[in-house]
Amino acid sequence: MRVNIVHPGAGELQYEIRSIVAFAQALEKTGIDITWENIGDPIAKGEAVPVWITDIVADAARDSFSYAYSPTKGMNEAREFLSQARTEETGTELSPENILFFNGLGDAITKTYTWLNPIARVLGPSPAYPTHSSVEGAHGRSRHLTYNLDPQNNWQPDLEDIRNKIQYNPNITALLVINPDNPTGMVYDPEILKEFVKLAKEFNLFIIADEIYANLAYQDAEFVSLASLLDGVPAIVMRGLSKEVPWPGSRCGWLEFYNTDADKAFATYITSLEEAKMIEVCSTTLPQVVLPKILGDSRYQPYIVERTKAYQKRGKQAADTLNQIDGVQVIEPKGAFYLTINFDDHFLQKSRNLSAQNPEAQKLLDQKLSETDESELDKIFCYQLLAHTGICTVPLTSGFNSYRPGLRMTLLESDESVYTHTLDTLQKALYDYVTS
Repeated sequence: MRVNIVHPGAGELQYEIRSIVAFAQALEKTGIDITWENIGDPIAKGEAVPVWITDIVADAARDSFSYAYSPTKGMNEAREFLSQARTEETGTELSPENILFFNGLGDAITKTYTWLNPIARVLGPSPAYPTHSSVEGAHGRSRHLTYNLDPQNNWQPDLEDIRNKIQYNPNITALLVINPDNPTGMVYDPEILKEFVKLAKEFNLFIIADEIYANLAYQDAEFVSLASLLDGVPAIVMRGLSKEVPWPGSRCGWLEFYNTDADKAFATYITSLEEAKMIEVCSTTLPQVVLPKILGDSRYQPYIVERTKAYQKRGKQAADTLNQIDGVQVIEPKGAFYLTINFDDHFLQKSRNLSAQNPEAQKLLDQKLSETDESELDKIFCYQLLAHTGICTVPLTSGFNSYRPGLRMTLLESDESVYTHTLDTLQKALYDYVTS
């Protein structure tokens, strides 16, 4: 090329959750049955959408208006519904004009980082959700900056680590909170959220709160939306339809802007997000049309309660099964539908391995391992686990920018016998690995 066309941050764009699929598909051709535990798609795992929801969508799809452009910021009815609902939920007023719709939260996340000044960095959690860490890293043209979630404290944020990193990196301009968290499934303690607000006020930062799983916090978890605690701090709260309806293919997410008048630069930044959306014209209309009808239906909350009860039960079963293996730690999640399996410092060793189910798969595994950095031990383990059992998981270090090794699977398998078989198979593989 006449000039270098590659963005300086292109190397930071990684999404291990989907990149492992090609290897799994190659193994599948050798006769290995794959158990897909890499992607949090309830529909792909067999979860049925209630008929009352599909009826609402079908009725809306018969209206020609659902195929038209929506306003740039989003359908007025949807924004007015969310404005009232969120104001009642948090006690903090949210104007419809401070709600901006996107084609999925991934789109919203990308825009949020893209339109920040390139020198402004966002400090996020580790383990990190890869859409945030990849896009923020690409934006900053270097590895995503992270604070530690502590597995010895139920994956709660390490506040001392956060303070130190803010103090010694003057380019940090925002704090990212993912609550309930992906991949750990933890719900942040309200007192810790208050500490985030205090730090933001002390260092003149704003906060980004990804709450895509807010309505999937378990009944005994003390989930509190950050919007109710802001005390004047500028903030962006991220929410969406894709996981809780469930309708991941809807690609419907939105940003809520709080305290935009508290800082002139923050107000200008929010305006830039709105103008960037205007260039795109609008987001998909149909999901916005049905949003008030689904979330406002009297059947919605009972439906959510039943789903979270099922996820909580599976999380407990997984912890009971897998914590029997020395060197493995599973902390029961408090929200969403993910499970993080944490390995201690001595569990993963180069001398340990799992063999593939058949010779052809072993050749594929050997080739894959030859292309993998030998220091990425949990990534190597996930490849071996996949070839050995057919269970497709995601490594923490490369998949979630984690300072701790481990892997993530889902809690979405609704067939109890299949889920139990998967856990038993995983437990045996972990034991075989330790004793290999």
